[in-house]
Amino acid sequence: QEQLVESGGGLVQAGGSLRLSCAASRRTFSSYTMAWFRQAPRKEREFVAAMTWNDGRTYYTDSVKGRFTISRDNAKNTVYLQMNSLKPDDTAVYYCAASTSRRIDAPYAYWGQGTQVTVSS
Repeated sequence: QEQLVESGGGLVQAGGSLRLSCAASRRTFSSYTMAWFRQAPRKEREFVAAMTWNDGRTYYTDSVKGRFTISRDNAKNTVYLQMNSLKPDDTAVYYCAASTSRRIDAPYAYWGQGTQVTVSS
């Protein structure tokens, strides 16, 4: 069973930056497509960003393009989400997820517990 543990959330003013980390427990991490999702209060969970394991391609939802960057360090079994120019609308619980598929739209089998990001105006 894979375990994912997020960290790095917090309170930041609009325009500020945060970097989220997600550490995986197994060395098969390099074979996972990794993604970040978020869920704001009273809203459905939404896709934020993903990176495939086989070719390292990245994908972003339109609202974060140019502001967020997903990256991974396979040696550390960790995926990151660098978030710049944060807006109040980015306030949400952020979750990392892992999939053994090459497709970013395949079901994600493993999920972290989430980390809260709050952006004040």
